[in-house]
Amino acid sequence: MGDIIRSHDLVLLSYAQSLLKAEGIGSFMADLNLAVAEGSIGAFRPRLLVTDEDEARARRILREAGLGDELRPDG
Repeated sequence: MGDIIRSHDLVLLSYAQSLLKAEGIGSFMADLNLAVAEGSIGAFRPRLLVTDEDEARARRILREAGLGDELRPDG
């Protein structure tokens, strides 16, 4: 699995996750509880992960939805 977005913006992560779900791509939000527990320090950003097999398609879907600037670099 690879993380395609890291952000403290939980609305953004939820939106991205819903876009992927609508296209049949499963995803997982990692480090959410850790980010909440550490408070406002900002050391840990929640991550949206997809399988390696779905990553290219997920990136395309998110770019088409206008979230290209939010994506982590490939590789």
